This record gives sequence, structure tokens and C-alpha cells, in this order.
Amino acid sequence: MSKNFLDGKTILITGGTGSFGKNFIKQILHNTKVKKVIIFSRDELKQFQMQKEILDKRLRFFIGDVRDLSRLHMALATVDIVVHAAALKQVPIVEYNPFEAVKTNIIGSQNIIEAAIDQGVSKILLISTDKAAYPGNLYGSTKLCAEKLFVAANSYAGQKNRFSVVRYGNVIGSRGSFVESLLSKKEGEIIEITDPSMTRFWINLNQSYQLVMFALQEMEGGEIFVPKIPSMKITDVVEAIAPRARHKIIGIRPGEKLHEVLLTDEEAKHTVCFKNNFVIFPEFPFWSATRYKKYFKNGQKVKKDFCYSSQGNSEWLSPSMLKKLLK
Repeated sequence: MSKNFLDGKTILITGGTGSFGKNFIKQILHNTKVKKVIIFSRDELKQFQMQKEILDKRLRFFIGDVRDLSRLHMALATVDIVVHAAALKQVPIVEYNPFEAVKTNIIGSQNIIEAAIDQGVSKILLISTDKAAYPGNLYGSTKLCAEKLFVAANSYAGQKNRFSVVRYGNVIGSRGSFVESLLSKKEGEIIEITDPSMTRFWINLNQSYQLVMFALQEMEGGEIFVPKIPSMKITDVVEAIAPRARHKIIGIRPGEKLHEVLLTDEEAKHTVCFKNNFVIFPEFPFWSATRYKKYFKNGQKVKKDFCYSSQGNSEWLSPSMLKKLLK
């Protein structure tokens, strides 16, 4: 994968002080000749901390909220690429504050679309989640709406602005994650497990970076990029990180699912498989098949009834493999 496509470009990352944003920014500053990287977020403390941590003259900071369309118009002036990672994503908190999630995850995403079109941004990529496939909670539902908005945005943006999506699972060691919570536990503390049979997809920060770079380079507009990543049982995660801890089964929390899905059987009808990922295409009749000809040339169509779930996954992380990843 060539990284030259970012040379001389200005990139803006919403929610850029989060786990994905920090890693992505460090990687592109180190590996590419990007002209400028703009952090757009509402957390002034984390922006201040990043300024101290990442010393690079190409880095800029912009306080703002994706709910504020006029602020986005100002921030996106002269920007070439937007990576939209800002979201409210803690499942129980979103269930308790539903309309706040709607305002950030749905209305905020629509604001990104409108500001990007008005300012002539060439590529706009949404960071989504496995919870958007067959959503069983409000967080997943809002991200599904955001995905639909981004895909449909191509119909009135033309080829001037290209909107696409990446969808992946839990990021190992990300801020506020189950893994981070386990790592912070003291010896002898009781660990709460929702359900012993629960499974999740797991991706590390480097894999998420590679997926986003692949999507930014290849996107024609309207695709949803899904990585091939391993699954792991929650109990195996606990065994890897806190093998001597005592467990307490508390039951599934509001909005949680027992297993997650990254690619539904409905989407399989218009999906192509590659070595490291899947690409889901729009199903609308006004999309030309020739637009995605390169994918069909190099990839393979999946079976019509295929479903990519964390429970039925063929690739699994063992406790020993997770330990290596954490190191």
C-alpha cells in the first residue's frame, strides 16, 4: 500500500484525541509527507496534553463540536481529507442519554457531510462499529444511521466529494475499553463479567490504522470497509490479563448483545472478499457497477447467506496471543 497519496494533503480528524486518533496521527506524521493534520475535538485538556506529547509543526488543534455546523465550516476550509471518529460510544451511558447520542452521532455526522460538501473536501471517511450491524442498542442504531447518511451522501455530492465508511470491532487497550479496565484492576479485586459465553471482535491500533489507510487510498465513495479480525471470549480476555482474579457474573447490561456482527447476511449479497478485509458496496440502482470494477477484478464475491459474526468467526485469539499483543 502506497502512502504517497497523502503527500501535501491537509487532514482533519474529528475526535482526534481518542485512542484511534492519537495512534493514527502519530503514524501519518511519522510515515507520510502530509502537509498538515488538524485535531478537531471539544476536549481542551486532551488537546493540551497532545500538544505536549506530539511535537510536530504540522499538527494543529481546533476546539469545536460536530454538533456545531458553522464551526465545522470554518474548520474544514482548505482541508483535503476528513476522518470522522467523533462519537458518543459508551453503550450504557448512551442508553441513559439517548438524544445526546442522536445529536452527536447522527446530526453531527450530517453536519460533517454538509460542511465537507460546501468546503470541497475530496475524501470523507466515517469510523463506525460492529454494533451498527443488526443494532441491538442505541449506540449501534445511531452509528447505523451515520453509515446510511455517509453512503447516501455520494448521491448528491457527485464525484467531487467521496464518502465511505470503515466498520470494525473492539480496539485492544483503547480508552474506556474492557481491556483497559482489567489492566487497571488491583490484585485481588473482583472482576465483573456480564456473561461467560459473550464473544467480541478484537482489533489492535495498528490494524485500525492500516484499514483506514487502505480505505482512504482505495475509496471510490459509498463503500463500507470491514477488516478480517479475530474473535475472543470475554472470559478468555480475563484469563489473559487477570488469571487469578475472582469473577462475579452480573448479567448483560442494558443495550448489550451476547455476540457481535461485522457483516450481515443482507449485506453479503453485495460484498467482495479480499485477503485482509471485506468491501460492502451500496445497493442503490443509481450506482454504476463500473465505479467499483477494480474491486471485482481483484476480489471474490462472498456467498449470499454469509454472515461474519464474532461467534461464528474462524479466527480466534487465545489468552497467550492477547498477552503478546498487549506487550
